[in-house]
Amino acid sequence: MKKINLTYTLLTVLALFIVSCNGSDKKPENKATKTEVAPQGKGQSAVKDDVSDANVLQVAESLDDFKTLVVAIKAAGVEDALVNAGPLTVFAPVNSAFDKLPEGTVETLLKPENKEKLAFILVNHVAPSNYPIKQLTKEAKKGRKLYMASGKYLVVENKDDGIYVGGTKILKSVKVSNGWIHVIGDVLVPAE
Repeated sequence: MKKINLTYTLLTVLALFIVSCNGSDKKPENKATKTEVAPQGKGQSAVKDDVSDANVLQVAESLDDFKTLVVAIKAAGVEDALVNAGPLTVFAPVNSAFDKLPEGTVETLLKPENKEKLAFILVNHVAPSNYPIKQLTKEAKKGRKLYMASGKYLVVENKDDGIYVGGTKILKSVKVSNGWIHVIGDVLVPAE
């Protein structure tokens, strides 16, 4: 009797194995996700999908307040840096911040011959680290400066009305998949 039960059990397991393996040559279709591969010669920023959480660049592209910033990012060719895994902390100037610059500055920086200078200014807004507001508050209390991707340092201050970085107030903070975006009202132009 035990031998029959054991044989029956083994046959059942074998049958289930065969049924479960049947058709395994087919690739499963997952219609809930869509990923587009980057065109030849394009970087990571050209890859689009509809399932990942938004990164710094995707959030900036989705908001009207950052239209000038996105145009500058693309003109400088630094898109790929903003979509990497991070963590990154980006101090993102709103459109009106660019309007505060001397007349003609933005137009001049957007010219192809000024691509390197524009890229340097933009990477001065990126800290290659994770700095939520709570951490920035701690850094300010300790009197530390933030190291920026430009190689420069920005002073962090905790004033009565909020946290300031590089002399400009953080207006709002947004968590993104690869770090943080802190919205600011001025462009952080590094001293040469």
